[in-house]
Amino acid sequence: MQAIDALLTRRSARALTEPAPDAGALELIFAAAARAPDHGRLRPWRFILVRGPARARFGALLAEQLRRTHPQIGEESLERERLKAFRAPLIIVVAAHCDPAVKIPVIEQTLSAAAAAHAMMLAAFALGFNAMWKTGAAAYDATVKEALVGFLYFGTESGERAPAAPSEWRERVRELP
Repeated sequence: MQAIDALLTRRSARALTEPAPDAGALELIFAAAARAPDHGRLRPWRFILVRGPARARFGALLAEQLRRTHPQIGEESLERERLKAFRAPLIIVVAAHCDPAVKIPVIEQTLSAAAAAHAMMLAAFALGFNAMWKTGAAAYDATVKEALVGFLYFGTESGERAPAAPSEWRERVRELP
């Protein structure tokens, strides 16, 4: 797949199943992440792989965050939260490990981690997999994270493909007079 094809046709998956990217594909996906723009060469991104039995522990963490922040929540809602960990066979938690003591603004460090996440999604797509980027309240909870960018769900797309998002960009671009 040509790079321009991946850029113009990638879209988030609706449903993901096995197989997830294997070790060789993950090497390429992480190598792509390492090429993200990185002012100051700080490498502010960190990745945590969640797969296999760890998905149940991750789901429990999500449910506990919901219970802690919404004490009146029902068991059905907590179970839905737990099941988010099973949206895909592999979850990669993307974190921005920002250093406020350096001259590079924290926002640029965070954006670098986000760019790394996007590069990972493009690489997975180019390799025949797909992904979806999710955050939700847990990604912003101090107990769950320090500076998470989000959760990337990886696998092989299944079911009905999501329609392509509108690609009209002209209304979002202007030239400085």
